[in-house]
Amino acid sequence: MTVVPKPNTLMSPPDLHPEMELVMRVMPMPADANGNGDIFGGWIMAQVDLAGCVLPARISRGRVATIAVNEFVFRNAVSVGDLLSFYARVEKIGKTSITVHVEVWAERQPSEPFLVKVTEAKVTYVAIDREGRPRPALPA
Repeated sequence: MTVVPKPNTLMSPPDLHPEMELVMRVMPMPADANGNGDIFGGWIMAQVDLAGCVLPARISRGRVATIAVNEFVFRNAVSVGDLLSFYARVEKIGKTSITVHVEVWAERQPSEPFLVKVTEAKVTYVAIDREGRPRPALPA
């Protein structure tokens, strides 16, 4: 049996903070674009919110809810066909809340791929119980 080496098919940002974790990948589709062909900012914000809650949900071992968007910066436009990679790291853990820094990188031009940072955000989540009330962020 011949073993064919697997090509490196996914790129990683060169200067990514060492604590950043890949938490999500998604490719925007034409329905996510505005009349100019750029992806809606609101769509990107929703994806950042989904990606951002991954680490807080793991850490708190349960439900979390977005309590604040502390910072949100659009650095470059996103286009249909860009492969978006969402990286996150925990910045702060409070009594009931967890603040996360999220970076979004677009892999573009499949024939000669390159990466562009398109968005970064700081989002705070609160750990909640079944009734939606705040609970400790770190389980006992």
